[in-house]
Amino acid sequence: MANDQSPIIQKLIDLFSKFPTVGQRTASRFVFYLIKQPQEKIEELITSIQNLKSKIKCCSFCFNPFEANDDDDLCGICNDMRRDRTLLCIIEKENDLISIERTKKYKGLYFILGGTVATLKKDDIEKLRIKELEERLRSPQSFGIITLLKEIIIATNPTPEGKSTAILVKRTIKEILKDDSIKITHLGLGLPVGGELEYADEETLENALGGRK
Repeated sequence: MANDQSPIIQKLIDLFSKFPTVGQRTASRFVFYLIKQPQEKIEELITSIQNLKSKIKCCSFCFNPFEANDDDDLCGICNDMRRDRTLLCIIEKENDLISIERTKKYKGLYFILGGTVATLKKDDIEKLRIKELEERLRSPQSFGIITLLKEIIIATNPTPEGKSTAILVKRTIKEILKDDSIKITHLGLGLPVGGELEYADEETLENALGGRK
């Protein structure tokens, strides 16, 4: 970046470059695009970001972000009594939930881990919501969910990190529940090795859900 770059511009470039998968070059494009926008568009963006922090909160059970009234603790999915509460799908991140919901084939509940682990070392494990998962498996009613689980789907991505995470999650489930009547399944074939649910097409995801084992 040139030495005579405006500190204001550079500051915003630096902020954008902290976004996932966004480098300095892409961040620069964002900033120069914004410079060309009329004032009302900038104000619309500012308001949307402010609303994101003031009106969005995470579901007390699954951690799905949702727009809530003051009294709401559960997201629309967890609140929907038409969902199959005997099914729990454990996923890595919010975008995976969106991808699975688009298939319109899964009607159970979710739990968002918040990432993956590369190893099963304590420092890595503490980055995930494993403790929170344990709490919800032990006492779902404490978080507003009445359920009698029959199946838990481990829907981590078919990446090395996803596989390590799946091992950790399965071990956690078995330690907590100690109940062979609850089936533990994984997504079936169809997802490419090294791929991610977020980028899979709906037909591939539908087949993976249908072929879980």
